[in-house]
Amino acid sequence: MTDIAEPARAAAPEPRFITVGDDDRAIAIRVTPGVSTREKPGVIWFGGFLSDMRGTKAEELAAWGARTGRQVVRFDYSGHGESAGAFEEGTISRWAEDALAVFDRETQGPQIVVGSSMGGWIALLVARALAARGESARLAALVLIAPAPDFTEELMWKAMPDDVRAAILHDGRWVRPSQYGPGQPITRALIEDGRRNLVLGAPFAVGCRVRILQGVADPDVPWQQALRLVTCLAEDDVVLTLIKDGDHRLSRPEDIERILAAVEEVG
Repeated sequence: MTDIAEPARAAAPEPRFITVGDDDRAIAIRVTPGVSTREKPGVIWFGGFLSDMRGTKAEELAAWGARTGRQVVRFDYSGHGESAGAFEEGTISRWAEDALAVFDRETQGPQIVVGSSMGGWIALLVARALAARGESARLAALVLIAPAPDFTEELMWKAMPDDVRAAILHDGRWVRPSQYGPGQPITRALIEDGRRNLVLGAPFAVGCRVRILQGVADPDVPWQQALRLVTCLAEDDVVLTLIKDGDHRLSRPEDIERILAAVEEVG
């Protein structure tokens, strides 16, 4: 579920910040200036769990925007990257609030949302929030990379041994070892809030084209999860691309080409 430790590029200009939520948390944003119209929608990046906007895929998307003259908006969730806040205070609801605030304040007109891993779940929640406001037309398309909807329940809680579940319930947190870097603190609040945001239980529509890229060799999000998501999006124009040797990050040059091709195809 994480894109952590993707190699960052050389130093970039400092981000600017907006404040979000009742606690006025500072969310870091970078915008690649360019066109954002109905004919050529802007692009907004939703990153993964413990990822940030300086990772390979986000940087390549920004570089594509600079080459093509297309606006690309990137940001870090609270407790991630250059944004303020403690990661352990984060929940799916909190990060979805961050994403919707950036979407509302930093974009105009239809947008292509590119969501990676947890960002795929956040993209679906933002689509649901826009639909509730009667603003589904603000979504031109979703491009989801190894999407991980419901991962706190399906891929974390259900896979945890009894002693780990007991520790989370008793202590309020557990530090999960990670192959990508430092251990990942998993909190009771994250698990319980995740249950309030589950999306895979019944069919739903996002009202726009959806393109999904999923690695079959992904050790973190099984490719069957992508198939399950496709079945839930029965009313939408959905294309799922399975990459036989693809891992979770999908950050190889050939993977980047596929991601950018998907963005260009829908926008």
